[in-house]
Amino acid sequence: MTTERITLTINGTETTLDVPVRMTLADALREKARLTGTHVACEHGVCGACTVLVDGLAVRSCLMLAVQADGAEILTVEGLAPDGALSPLQASFRAHHALQCGFCTPGILTTMHALLTAEPDADEERIRDVLSGNLCRCTGYLPIVEAVLAARDSYRRTEETP
Repeated sequence: MTTERITLTINGTETTLDVPVRMTLADALREKARLTGTHVACEHGVCGACTVLVDGLAVRSCLMLAVQADGAEILTVEGLAPDGALSPLQASFRAHHALQCGFCTPGILTTMHALLTAEPDADEERIRDVLSGNLCRCTGYLPIVEAVLAARDSYRRTEETP
């Protein structure tokens, strides 16, 4: 099996990995980098459970080869709370009971983090539109939307900080 050495900046830390050329980014994160917060479910890019940020953009990591990410900056759900404390978005999910089984939660959190970073004033319609790419079988989405709406202020303050 042919392997390739790639360098990624994962959650702020430069990491070099030897990966099979046909290994997905999701599998490389889970198996090579040992970051298991990125979940793999459908493996067809439909469910959104594997969503991570690649150079700031929400990407289905099950559809991207790890070698395609060489040199990229990757943010996983683990990177949302680098000091071990919940991020404001994660805390809002907890406060609004926006997670049930938790399987879809990492993908939804990274997707909503990308949205609020780019659009801290996103309204409910925009949140629901972006959220439509992430499937959740347990919560019914209302608590998720409420949590994201409540977390917007933390992104506004972050953006205004010099």
